[in-house]
Amino acid sequence: MIHIEEKILSMKEEIIQIRRELHKIPEIGFDEYKTSEFIIQKLEEYGVEVYKNIAKTGIIGFIKGKSERSIAFRADMDALTIQEETNVSYQSQNKGMMHACGHDAHMSILLGFAKYISIYKEELPYSLVFVFQPAEEGPGGALPMIKERIIEKFHIQKIVGLHVYPQIEEGKIGCRVGPMMAQTGEFDIVISGCGGHGAIPQKAIDSIVIASNLISSFQTIISRNINPIEGAVLTIGKMWAGERRNIIAEKTYLEGTIRAFEEEVYEKIKKRMKEMSKGIEKMYNCSIEVIFRDMYPAVVNDKEMVRILQKAVGDENIEWIAPQMIAEDFSYYQKKVAGLFFFLGVNNKDQGHIYPLHHSKFSFNEEILLIGIQIYKNLLQSIEA
Repeated sequence: MIHIEEKILSMKEEIIQIRRELHKIPEIGFDEYKTSEFIIQKLEEYGVEVYKNIAKTGIIGFIKGKSERSIAFRADMDALTIQEETNVSYQSQNKGMMHACGHDAHMSILLGFAKYISIYKEELPYSLVFVFQPAEEGPGGALPMIKERIIEKFHIQKIVGLHVYPQIEEGKIGCRVGPMMAQTGEFDIVISGCGGHGAIPQKAIDSIVIASNLISSFQTIISRNINPIEGAVLTIGKMWAGERRNIIAEKTYLEGTIRAFEEEVYEKIKKRMKEMSKGIEKMYNCSIEVIFRDMYPAVVNDKEMVRILQKAVGDENIEWIAPQMIAEDFSYYQKKVAGLFFFLGVNNKDQGHIYPLHHSKFSFNEEILLIGIQIYKNLLQSIEA
């Protein structure tokens, strides 16, 4: 377990209270108005220079060091549309919304780190940037913040982010060099056939039969078109069609997702989906419209930044994980500067903290917040060295 210094331990009560206040006011992407107000109030209380209304609800906290060049630490702010079932005394006051992905923890850790640095800022050779980013859960707030030129304005050289993670033991850190989280995209498909009476199928073109063939064909892309050592996923999660049991469906609709760690693999999946759709169009004399929405790139950790993490926390506290198929828009920052993203384990069976991210009962031991602050502090010292 990572040693927590007394200066950070002394902040325990305040940081836990911050987390609980944030937990009560979950808001969805680009609507984090109360959350923004709370963060601004805290940063100003700590004497941190504040830049607000970035990408609508985003916030930058800034502490100047001896150099204009800066290191950024990022926390996401948004919640999910989930009805909370934790039964804690501080549960969500916004019906149908919940911090079920731990973003309240991320913000609390970053605010605690900002307070710590505001007290000991005379030790800073670099400037520090605290990035509070909206809409990570969707449609994505990282790219809009980058488009507002925060990298250039604050001379950001490196960026660090974390995510609490219930698949890893409490207090352990999950990380890896290179691809850590997947590139992701969504697709919608509309299959248009010709409706007709269920008793006269020869006069119709059955879009459900066509969809079944298309789905089966798509399943061969991963197993037969992608190198077996490359990680990729193609999932169709939603399908609907038809009006009545005795009417052949004219239209069938499919929705799904693509995940891959390499852009080349991701693009190959899309190419094969288009080719197969065109072939099945000819086979059945139908129309198939495929619409792709490219979303977040892969999270790819800088090798030197991972080495710095090792130095900061010790190998005994790191679990070297396999690449994960979940996605994160932190990846956009990594396309601009050297970046490090890691998981902070929160799995604690004794306390019942076993529920996955995006679950209505997701929770964690709040003392983990202090470990997060300590890791950030250790990283800062190691980067400076």
